Amino acid sequence: MRPDTPAETVDHTAEAARLERTAGLYPEDAEALLLRAAAHLELSGDRPAATALYDRLLSTSDGLDNPHLVRALKASNLWEYGHEAEARAIIDGVRAAAPKDAAPWVIVAEALESHDELEAAHDTFTEAVRHLLTGVPQPPQPTHPLLFGRHRVRRMLGVSHDEWDALADSVHSLPVSLDELHDPKRVWSLGSENPAELEAEILRLRAELGAYREALSRPFPVAILHWPASELTELLEAYPTLTSEYPSHEEHLASIEQSLRELSASGTPNLGIVTGTVPSYEAFAASELSSPSDPTLLPQYATTLAARGRAVAWPPQQASACWCGSGRPYGHCHGGPTAA
Repeated sequence: MRPDTPAETVDHTAEAARLERTAGLYPEDAEALLLRAAAHLELSGDRPAATALYDRLLSTSDGLDNPHLVRALKASNLWEYGHEAEARAIIDGVRAAAPKDAAPWVIVAEALESHDELEAAHDTFTEAVRHLLTGVPQPPQPTHPLLFGRHRVRRMLGVSHDEWDALADSVHSLPVSLDELHDPKRVWSLGSENPAELEAEILRLRAELGAYREALSRPFPVAILHWPASELTELLEAYPTLTSEYPSHEEHLASIEQSLRELSASGTPNLGIVTGTVPSYEAFAASELSSPSDPTLLPQYATTLAARGRAVAWPPQQASACWCGSGRPYGHCHGGPTAA
């Protein structure tokens, strides 16, 4: 819901106003549009105005798609400008409601963590992973921040690894381990006045930077851009000129699988899929000083997402969930012999 690394050139106040106007024209999309407007207001520093938008959504007579997410965002925002007691009460309410979506859990747990409430953050992350991942063979991508956040907080608390930490390690893909990334001593060393400690940490950072540069020197995966149905609908409503690129969602999915199969047959290695979102794409277009309606931006956007580590390897195992998000095994969905 929040703009993904928005460009410095974005006028957040003006963008929030534009999104509010658009929400008035398209009430069926008001929830998503107003959440994005509130995010821009937070980024502009106008947190009271962002709270007013959250309250506007929560007071609507129409049902919200994700009321827990709106409450979590409101709590996080309130705490940032001094309304701690109200924020805590909302966070307690979100936890008690036990939402089935990972996003509200992540937001309230990170709000607690950012205000040094490490024990409460740990309890919240733990409640979330137990609620959402117990009995789940492979954690879905949206739940990864819960596992990583819990791992991070436990390292800060000095707690020993458990099975959820092992699961976090198994889905972590960067060359630097989670234990290294979340080592509290590294943070303390960077803030130390001891020259020896600072030098040791700088040497370690240089070594990791060398490994990172080596990884960057390898070819990035050839990544195909995938739009979930709701995102594609939003994209085409906002930028109708892209309809020629995406005649329908079904054709879009079939085209992805066909393109990847053709690339694989030609011997192209390291194939992957990146999933786009409209706010992220708009932010990318702004950073390129271009319009999101320009179809030549689409492959550039896919390459940028892949460079950020967002590519998921293709093909999945036949018994694994299909990349399209249907929930069906890949072999019975787009991995079937006639799917492409």
